[in-house]
Amino acid sequence: MYDFAILWDWIAFSIRWLHVICAMAWIGASFFFIALDLGLKQAPNMPKGAHGEEWQVHGGGFYHIQKYLVAPENMPEHLIWHKWQSYITWVSGAALLMVVYWVGGELFLLDPSKADLTLWQGILISGGSLTLGWLAYDFLCKSPLGEKPTLLMLLLFVILVVMSWGYNQIFTGRAALLHLGAFTATIMTGNVFFQIMPNQRVVVADLIAGRTPDAKYGKIAKLRSTHNNYLTLPVVFLMLANHYPLAFATEYSWIIACLVFLTGVTIRHYFNTMHATGAGPNWTWPVTVVIMLVIAWLSTYPGGDTYEESEARALSVLEQSYAAAPGFEDAYDAVISNCSMCHSREPAWDGMHWAPKGVVLETEADVLRHADQIYLQAGLSHAMPPPSAVEMDMQQRLNIVSWYHAARDGGEG
Repeated sequence: MYDFAILWDWIAFSIRWLHVICAMAWIGASFFFIALDLGLKQAPNMPKGAHGEEWQVHGGGFYHIQKYLVAPENMPEHLIWHKWQSYITWVSGAALLMVVYWVGGELFLLDPSKADLTLWQGILISGGSLTLGWLAYDFLCKSPLGEKPTLLMLLLFVILVVMSWGYNQIFTGRAALLHLGAFTATIMTGNVFFQIMPNQRVVVADLIAGRTPDAKYGKIAKLRSTHNNYLTLPVVFLMLANHYPLAFATEYSWIIACLVFLTGVTIRHYFNTMHATGAGPNWTWPVTVVIMLVIAWLSTYPGGDTYEESEARALSVLEQSYAAAPGFEDAYDAVISNCSMCHSREPAWDGMHWAPKGVVLETEADVLRHADQIYLQAGLSHAMPPPSAVEMDMQQRLNIVSWYHAARDGGEG
């Protein structure tokens, strides 16, 4: 029974690996085509309908690239569609969200100190918010605001601020930031699946039928692609933020998330301008630095429950089974004597401001809540504590393993 924790951790690891690989491919392709598009130049003797061209050198060879603003006169024999990177990134990300934050929702998703929700209620809010977010965004893009891209982007930012605050009122800090990233990534993949690709298929169908494609389809795709370009960097930050308590384990983590979107705009604006003109606006760098300094300052404000709130928190059924299992006292002593120096609300380790990954191990309720991770990190493996920090006695590790096995096997020691 207890081996399921090992299997589940490897499943999560494998999905995360797939997600990262696909995200790298999608982001790389996106950045390449944005840079290519902005760097196109007019040249004499270009084919009819060609908007611009560019020469590039890479890997020992030269590449001659031409772009048609609407479409070429005839359908090419070989046409590559850039879509699967986006689709698989979203599907693997959704699977990872379910594995980590839905199945492990009582630990990673829900924060009882913020909202009294059942796991199913939290899951419904998690999945429902992503769906409703895409529908609202798509409606705005199709409204007259679609003709006013700057105003539309400002309104989108307001929506992201509201969602960031809302998630933070319900979920744990790390889940709130992750969901804001998923909310944004859903918009990005929705743009590809529901708008960019269908419009490109219309153009291809017109070419095959011998009709002249309407330029409006390219315009729609361009708007959505531009949004994706400016949203990419903040999404990457939010997906990595769950590894850094300074980003999520603070009362103002929702403001930090919003400010990160502004840095995405300043950084992308610099590179987009540089690709188009050969020189980027230098003012974007000091503005980005100032925003990051504000983020660093906000990260020093505390978040999460207090020691007293943790002691008073009602235990879940699973946590009660861990507490009743033989060997809990020995396991708890092992954790307190070896882990709480760093994994506390006010870490004693010099230079450490927040507990690593936001995992606090001070009260019995803290230890019970993180039983699976303690077993994997300090019992089954020797990942924690770091050998340079504390040399944990082997018997103490065995005490953790024995207690965990007893709890998972129904109390048989």
